Amino acid sequence: MSEKSEKPGQPEQPIGYEQARDELVEVVRALETGGTDLEESLRLWERGEELARICQTWLDGARERLDAALDDD
Repeated sequence: MSEKSEKPGQPEQPIGYEQARDELVEVVRALETGGTDLEESLRLWERGEELARICQTWLDGARERLDAALDDD
């Protein structure tokens, strides 16, 4: 799983849908495989929740754009 490569004091760059989806798959795989302690499992779970929200935001935005395009026709 990729770690954030942000430097202190710099804002985090937005993550794209595909990147968030791929990382979410990795998080789920790691949780399903097990072998991590409780703290690491909780960290993975929280990251998975964050990634799921990011993906949903992208999908909601895509739906809005499609709806707007269809309304224009």
